[in-house]
Amino acid sequence: MLSATEIQKIIPHRYPFLLVDRIIELEPMKRAVGIKNVTITEPFFQGHFPGHPVMPGVLILEAMAQVGAVAALYPPENRGKVALFASIDRVKFRKPVVPGDQLQMVAELIKVRGGMGKLWCEAFVDGQVVAEGELMFALS
Repeated sequence: MLSATEIQKIIPHRYPFLLVDRIIELEPMKRAVGIKNVTITEPFFQGHFPGHPVMPGVLILEAMAQVGAVAALYPPENRGKVALFASIDRVKFRKPVVPGDQLQMVAELIKVRGGMGKLWCEAFVDGQVVAEGELMFALS
C-alpha cells in the first residue's frame, strides 16, 4: 500500500491535480489499484455544477491514468519520467461521480514497448463501474 506522500515520489502530480489518495495494490509494470475519496471541497465542484456537483469525466480519466502511471513509473529505471497521454479510446462513463463517493480505480498495463504503453482502466463506486477506457501513454 502506498500513501499520497509515497505516490508523489513516483508521479510528478501535486495538489490540486494529484487525484489518487492511496494505492492499495501494486504489481509494477502490470497492474495497480488506487483510491480517490471524492469530497465536496474539491476545487472543481465550485463550477461543475453549482447546486448539482458532478466530478468531471476528464478528471476521472486523469485519476485512472495516474493509477496506471504509478504501475509504469514504479520501477527504478522509470523514476523521474513523466507519462503523457498519447490517445484515449473506448471510453464510457456509466454513472455520475458525486461528493461522498470513493472511486476505486484499476489500471492494467496491456502493452509496453519502448517509450509507449497502453492501459485498460476501470473506475468503480460501491462495486459498480462508473467509467472505463483504454489509455495510451508515452514516457518522457
